[in-house]
Amino acid sequence: MDIKKTIEDVVAKLKGDAGLKDEFMKDPVATLEKLTGIDLPDDQIKGVVDGVKAKLAVDNAGDAIKGAVDKVKDLGGEAGGAIKGVADKLGGLFKK
Repeated sequence: MDIKKTIEDVVAKLKGDAGLKDEFMKDPVATLEKLTGIDLPDDQIKGVVDGVKAKLAVDNAGDAIKGAVDKVKDLGGEAGGAIKGVADKLGGLFKK
């Protein structure tokens, strides 16, 4: 099992479905097993659950930064461009 790919696939599904994301937050192990079709003991699947939660948190932080950048960008001007450059670099770090 490619854990990194599994995490990325699950995160993509969760980000595309708010109800599914809520279900994951309430019962992550059962939701993960349902999404992947993998039935592992809870202690073994916990690492994948933790990875999904971490990736969601990082993606949410990146989305928040992008939203702030877009607002500053709308202000225009030289200051907006400078702030956008810094924020783009920070956003790139969060997306890795």
